[in-house]
Amino acid sequence: MASAKEEILARIRNAKVPPVAPTVRGYDREGTGGVELFAERVADYRAIVHVVTDVPEALERLKGKRIVAPHDVPAEWLVDGVTWLHEPLTIEELDQSDGVLTGCAVAIADTGTIVLDGSEGQGRRALTLLPDYHLCVVRVDQIAASVPEALQRLEPTRPLTFISGPSATSDIELNRVEGVHGPRTLEVLIVG
Repeated sequence: MASAKEEILARIRNAKVPPVAPTVRGYDREGTGGVELFAERVADYRAIVHVVTDVPEALERLKGKRIVAPHDVPAEWLVDGVTWLHEPLTIEELDQSDGVLTGCAVAIADTGTIVLDGSEGQGRRALTLLPDYHLCVVRVDQIAASVPEALQRLEPTRPLTFISGPSATSDIELNRVEGVHGPRTLEVLIVG
C-alpha cells in the first residue's frame, strides 16, 4: 500500500498537462535611432553630452583632477595633467576622487541608456557608483537602436548596470534629488 505522499507524487507524474503555446511578441527589434537620437535622449536625462572625434583632446578638461580609471582603459585616454587612480582602491579612496572615466558595453538610442557589464575599460561596479562624477566614452558602433538589439549584444551572465542619466530619485513630494544612488553628474563622450 502506497503512502499518501507517494500517491500524490504518482498523480503529479502521471498528470496530462496540455502543451502551452509560446507567446508571440511583436517587439520592434530594429528601432529607429542612431547617434542623434541617443545624444538627444541621454541629454533629456540631464547628462552632459559631447560628440567628439578625438577622445584624448576631449579629456583635456580633466587636467588637475584626481580621476579613477579602470586598469584596462585605452592608454591614449590617460592624458597628462590628470592624477589617474587605479585599482585596487578602497571605498574611501573612490569616494574622495573627483570622478571616474569608463567605456561602456552598449548604449541604447531609443532610451538614452548606457549599459556597463564590467568588461574591458569599465572596471567593477563600485567605480561608477561611488564617485560623484562619471565620464563615459561611447563609440558610435556601440549604439544600438533599440532595447532588444542591445540585449542581443550583451552577455546575460555578466553583471549589467543600466545608466539612464545621473543618479536621481524623487521624494514623496516629487522633488527631484540627484546623486543619491550614484553619480550626481554624468558626462558622455560620443566618439564618431
